[in-house]
Amino acid sequence: MQDTGMIDEINNAGNWIIRNQELLISYAVNIVAAIAIIVVGLMIARIIANAVNRLLRARHIDTTVADFLSALVRYGIIAFTLIAALGRIGVQTTSVIAILGAAGLAVGLALKDSLSNLAAGVLLVIFRHFRAGEFVDLGGIMGTVMNVQIFSTTLKSADGKLVVVPNGKIITGNIVNFSREPIRRNEFIIGVSYDADVDQVLTLLREVVDADSRVLQEKGVQVGLNELAASSMNFVVRCWSNSGDLQDVYWDLLKNFKRALDGKGIGIPYPQMDVHLHRVKKPETAAPETIAPQAQPE
Repeated sequence: MQDTGMIDEINNAGNWIIRNQELLISYAVNIVAAIAIIVVGLMIARIIANAVNRLLRARHIDTTVADFLSALVRYGIIAFTLIAALGRIGVQTTSVIAILGAAGLAVGLALKDSLSNLAAGVLLVIFRHFRAGEFVDLGGIMGTVMNVQIFSTTLKSADGKLVVVPNGKIITGNIVNFSREPIRRNEFIIGVSYDADVDQVLTLLREVVDADSRVLQEKGVQVGLNELAASSMNFVVRCWSNSGDLQDVYWDLLKNFKRALDGKGIGIPYPQMDVHLHRVKKPETAAPETIAPQAQPE
């Protein structure tokens, strides 16, 4: 009896397969096509991600950022591939996309600050306002760029401190790059006494600048009387030099300006206060009045 029942089940299964042959073939084709989509999608994702990684590294972008962006591209392609595969086997992808969108919105709201820093990091990588090794001012924070990471940028200050700045604050503020241009300009304000001869001061300042070989004469040197201040005549001196020599040129020229002015007896005014003492004569004190004794009655 058991053998007969098993045979009947086998026959029923065979008859069901024969009746639904076209449907089964259609499902089999869709499953094979979905698997093929997944395999091809994974291959394409890997190829494109590797190409993006090589391109970013070729542009000397930080390794961490390059790896992150290439991984982001890879997983994005894989996500689209899985959605296409599910649609091939008959799954309603609209609901899947809606669920993923809602989940993405929830995650985005929870991590809005981190995502803001991430987006800012991507923009910094794309536009490359600064690179590792450059000296910058990021919204009042000055230092040498150590690395640009996904969420933050690390600076090394002039006194040796490491400062980590969120990328979101960098992209919304002013970025001053001191190292990008090969040459930069120094500016001096030299105040001298009103007793000095203007032409002589101009000549002295110009001679000091011309004597320094690090000054780029072809860029032009400006020396002029800039201001008649309350207690001094202020002269301005502007000259260009290589960025690497800028600070040394400033110190040396400032020292040489002082020496040249002292050599000609030209004074540099500084705040003074004159204190005058006046002797005040004390008033003479009046003699005490003499009181006559009164007569006593007898």
